[in-house]
Amino acid sequence: MSDAASAPPSARALLGESDYLRFWASRFMGSLGSQVQSVTMGWQIYAISRHSLGVAASAFNVSLVGLITFAPLFFLALPAGETADRHDRRGVLLFCYAGEIATVAVLSWAAFTGSATVPLLLASALAFGASRAFFSPAMTALGPMMVPRALLPRAIAWNSLAWQTASIGGPALGGLLVAISPGAAFATTLVLYLAASLALLSIRRPTRPEVQPGSRLALVKEGLVYVWTHKVVFGAISLDLAAVILGGATALLPAFAKDVLHVGAQGFGILRAGPALGATLVGLYLSVHPIHRKAGLTMFAGVAVFGAATVVFGLSQSLWLSVIALAFLGGADMLSVFVRQTLVQLMTPDAMRGRVAAVSTLFISASNELGEFESGVVTRLLGTAVRAAVFGGVGALIVTGVWAKAFPALRKADRLE
Repeated sequence: MSDAASAPPSARALLGESDYLRFWASRFMGSLGSQVQSVTMGWQIYAISRHSLGVAASAFNVSLVGLITFAPLFFLALPAGETADRHDRRGVLLFCYAGEIATVAVLSWAAFTGSATVPLLLASALAFGASRAFFSPAMTALGPMMVPRALLPRAIAWNSLAWQTASIGGPALGGLLVAISPGAAFATTLVLYLAASLALLSIRRPTRPEVQPGSRLALVKEGLVYVWTHKVVFGAISLDLAAVILGGATALLPAFAKDVLHVGAQGFGILRAGPALGATLVGLYLSVHPIHRKAGLTMFAGVAVFGAATVVFGLSQSLWLSVIALAFLGGADMLSVFVRQTLVQLMTPDAMRGRVAAVSTLFISASNELGEFESGVVTRLLGTAVRAAVFGGVGALIVTGVWAKAFPALRKADRLE
């Protein structure tokens, strides 16, 4: 066989997959909406809390959003994975969007009428978390159904790029809209969710998986056993969990913007866009030049840079140095995420992708949401957001070394094929 015949398909081959493009558009608009919503909720809770509370207590209230969003996922993730492997995956996503549209409509109404309160915002976070528990496994499992297997590594890079591009535009757009009014920001989110739903409806390919025999409990157990017995998969997922729980500084950004860097709402949006900027640049590179060798070492290097950049961000007193540190943080995270997602999806049969994605989502969401909560708790214990960020970054570096020794198979993983 010639080299040309054996070479992987080019990035342009994705442009010929019309259903994948519709899927990508839905993923992008839904991600953009969730980013605008997240920025708006965080800023609104912090602003409302500062009317009667200090900086540390207000930052703690913001961190509660992450904990409350994660709580439903803890209970629903495994049933959600089984649902994604038993029912039409597009139908599951549309049902989730319906719930999110209803939630953001309530938030928009409360913001326009001036009736928004911290309890209402936290209750909305709970409803949003319940929807996302079913959304993430179905979205992750649907993606590989849209492309031939040979295109999957490139599609994964473009899927991540959709999220990261939205993570650049979302915080910036959210910051601008919050400066106008939180109601306008929530209304924009509602429109984006509607557009994402319409893009899903236009997909023509079958989106129902081949249902496997067995009870719901047996199928859930099968997914758990698969993750546990494949140590490369388990090591990759758990590394993300441990590193981001310690190193995640996203929840501290309102405190840094308002009381450390003193840059206000628009500066907050710029800070939120920093990690996504770095991640998007790395994602663009990976979408054209996927990793071919030394995948495991590349993943560990990405996590180490993530921790170091978190330390630099915590010590920075300059907006632009902070943005640069956050960009390095985001780029490093994108590198490790690309390796993890590619390894997991290439090694998982389609009939089991929903269940394995549910376990992965549980770990990843735990790292993001519990990481935000951990940052708030450490801020209260150490007294300042700066100390909390530095503590988390050092912790992520320690985790990198521990996991490299504990999971040699992951460290030695070579080709992403």
